[in-house]
This record gives sequence, C-alpha cells and structure tokens, in this order.
Amino acid sequence: MQNIVTSTERVSTILSGQKVDRVPFWPFILGFCARNVGYPIGTIYSDPEKSFWAQLWTQEQYGYDGYPIYGYASYGSWEFGGQVKLPSSEWEQAPSIVQFPVDSEDGVDRLKLPHLEKAGMLPLAMAFSKISQEAGIPTSTVVLGGPFTISGNLCKVEMLCRWMRKKPELTHSVLRLATEHIVDVVRRWTSTFGIEHFMPQIWEPLASNQIISPKQFETFVLPYHKEVHERILDIGVEHILCHICGEQNLNLPYWAQIPMGDPGIVSFGHEVELSTAMKYFGDTCIIAGNIQPALIQQGTRDQVYEQCRIAIEKAKYSPRGFILMAGCEVPPMAPPHNLYMMKQAIDDFGWYS
Repeated sequence: MQNIVTSTERVSTILSGQKVDRVPFWPFILGFCARNVGYPIGTIYSDPEKSFWAQLWTQEQYGYDGYPIYGYASYGSWEFGGQVKLPSSEWEQAPSIVQFPVDSEDGVDRLKLPHLEKAGMLPLAMAFSKISQEAGIPTSTVVLGGPFTISGNLCKVEMLCRWMRKKPELTHSVLRLATEHIVDVVRRWTSTFGIEHFMPQIWEPLASNQIISPKQFETFVLPYHKEVHERILDIGVEHILCHICGEQNLNLPYWAQIPMGDPGIVSFGHEVELSTAMKYFGDTCIIAGNIQPALIQQGTRDQVYEQCRIAIEKAKYSPRGFILMAGCEVPPMAPPHNLYMMKQAIDDFGWYS
C-alpha cells in the first residue's frame, strides 16, 4: 500500500509545480483492470466498489501512478434520458449508446437538465468517489464529456453536424444545456468532496477534425468549452484534466485559448505529436500521452517499449511536466505484458537526475 500512496503523491507533486523523481506513468486504464482481476469488463461501470478495487489492485500490481477513475466516452446520453448498453462481449470495450435522448428537431425543445441525484451514471460515479475518499485517495475527480461530445451523445453526431450547417440555433441549444450540466456536476462534486485536491476530467473526442472543421470548432466548440473551464476555475478548482482525443491538430490554436488551470493537464492521442503539444501547451499545462492504444493491444513488446522510449525522451523536459499515458483507454484485451513494458520504459528512461 505504501507504493500506491507514493505513486498517487507523484501526481500531486507535479501538479504543485515541484520536481518529481521520475516521469509519472498514468496509463488511462479501465476495462483492462476488470479483466486483470477476473471480473467482466462491464463491472467497471456497473459496480463502483468492484470497479475501484479492480483499478487499485491493478495499479498496485504494475506500479503506475494516478488514481482510479469512473467514466466513459458516451457520457451524456444515459444522463439525459437515453439508454446505454454495458459491454458484454469480447468485442465491446465500454458502454455504447442504444437510444439517444433526442431523435428529431422537436426533441431539442423537450430536452431538460437532468436531476443529478438519479441521472444515468452519476449516482454510480458519486458512490465511486465516496469509496475512493474512504480508501484515502487524496485526489477526487469526476469524468465528463466536453460540451460538444455530450451534445453528440444527446443526438446522433451526424444529426448535430447537419444542424451546424442548416439549423445552427438547434446546435447552440443543445450545447447550452451540455454546458450548464457540466458546471452543475462540478458544483455537486466540489460541494460534496471539497475543492482541495479535486480535478475534473473532461473528454472531448467528438470535436476532432475527423468529424468537424477547425472553423466549426471555433464557432461551436471554443466558446462553450472556454465558458465551462472559466466557470469551473471560478468555483475555485485549480486543475482541469482535458483529454483532447483524436486528430485535433487544426484545432490546437483554439484549444490553446481555453484555460486549463495552473497547471492543467492536457492529454493527446497519437495523432498529435508531443512536440506539437508542447508548442501550444508546454508553458501552461502538463503534457500527457500519446502511446497508440492499437499498438498496446496488437504490437510486440519491443514496439511498445520503443514508442514509450521515444515519447519519454521527446517530452520528458516539457516545461510544466510530462506524464506517459496511452493516447486513449488501454484496450481491455491488450496483452498484460505490453502494459508491463510501458512501465519498464519509465523505469529505464523516465528518471530525473
């Protein structure tokens, strides 16, 4: 248990601006932990207690940093009255949407902010956070989608994109609700667990340039994300972890206008070079990433080790710090030895003199 405490403190140390002994290794890992201890993958999302301990036991086994989290990329649909399906087969890795809350233009008018006490995964997330607090984990968190990702989980993303071109007022209406919901949830968590050592995580995969243009990002994403972050920081939160998922290179000049805290953490997929990330965020944020999840699942041990070595040596001396992380969730079916090789690369190349 002492190793777990020291490991968790390493993240607190880098957030405080102090020198750490080595590059933190925070792998971005959920379903893998369930399989690792013999639980079905769906347990990570359906059972807060088993989810917490599966993550903590896996962390203890592999010696990585950070702390357990509860969240999933399809956030928003279930919370606003839609339906999600928990992963149940070997091909399913996380909850997926089976019914969207909005299926037509008229549905936007019927959309209302949910009651947080019973909204989708939030009761489970609250139970998870309480278990984490009782176990002595010093940092509390809640995982949310960004405004655009939540909006794309309220209706089909292709519908949202169609509205951006033909009926932008509908897109703005959905984005406004998503924005208010994010701030409501952060207020609930800070009032329950306190502001000190609280760091919300905001994942924004649907804003990638595989889906929208940088001009659309400037119009529909930037103002809402900036507002969300400013309001969260005004509450007194010091740090925001923002996962800038997928191909977002053309969006980076806009992302750089969004406050993340002092410092924030920004994590990236393999599509964004770490040197590029440092160009835009190195002076204000801790850079995290960007090991390709497909490589972690399908690559050889030597390929995983080499990609981690390159990432560490490229970003190790980023001005506000660097965290080695998978570019998105470590695939639940990844060979366990490949996760071990990520930690081995940290041990071989991550120490500071």
